[in-house]
Amino acid sequence: MDHPIICFGQQPCGFFPKRYLVAKILTARRLQREIGGEIVFFFHDSDHDPRETITILRDQHNNRDVALNFQFENRIQKQFSPLYAKRVLPEWQEKTARQLPRYVRRPLVECFRQIKSSNAADFCLKLYRRMGLLEGVRVDRSSAPEFRARAVAVSDFFVDQRHEGEIVRARYRDGKFLLHKGGDRFLEIAGGEFGPEQISPTRDTRFSWMQSVIRCTHYVAGGSEQHYINTADAPGVKFVNRDEISDFDKAYTEVQ
Repeated sequence: MDHPIICFGQQPCGFFPKRYLVAKILTARRLQREIGGEIVFFFHDSDHDPRETITILRDQHNNRDVALNFQFENRIQKQFSPLYAKRVLPEWQEKTARQLPRYVRRPLVECFRQIKSSNAADFCLKLYRRMGLLEGVRVDRSSAPEFRARAVAVSDFFVDQRHEGEIVRARYRDGKFLLHKGGDRFLEIAGGEFGPEQISPTRDTRFSWMQSVIRCTHYVAGGSEQHYINTADAPGVKFVNRDEISDFDKAYTEVQ
């Protein structure tokens, strides 16, 4: 193996990252120390689920957990826009920064204050970098047009479309563009011709789509990924479970 490529993938998972993402990063770094090579973070910022960025912090005064999240401009953006298109409101950042001293140490509050970003995905990525978590790690984004143009065609996918003045992520099925409204309810929206630069994968097609570009030799899999990734799609890849970490779904609040 001339040049190992150690990959892990994750949606933006809180403005301070969830601890399971940090576990993936630490596992990838451990592998790199053992075998060398390059670490690649597949940043799946074309996901649209607003629950992904819920950030759970511990109140230092009463020892209770609190869940914080971005505020979104409107209902369409909150429910259906991909994370790279959910806009960050300056007043949200200012309000949250005033609250943060209850939950995290001053250096992390300053890291948060210094982020300048127009969307939720960029905000998360910039903060992860400022925390020192991604030093020496290559980041490939699922929203990047050049990444999408290189990816293999998949049978099940979403298409970024314009709807009521916003970019939304619509499921493409039987020639229709569908927005999932919960349960078995879908809203069909108008859509036109599209190319690969507008396509992002579903959960079940994500790995093969990603791998067609990154071509990793090792993949650090999270807890849920171990259940749905079809390893037969990548016979040459060595799958490694991420290392265990306590409070895996809580926010990581240390600066490297």
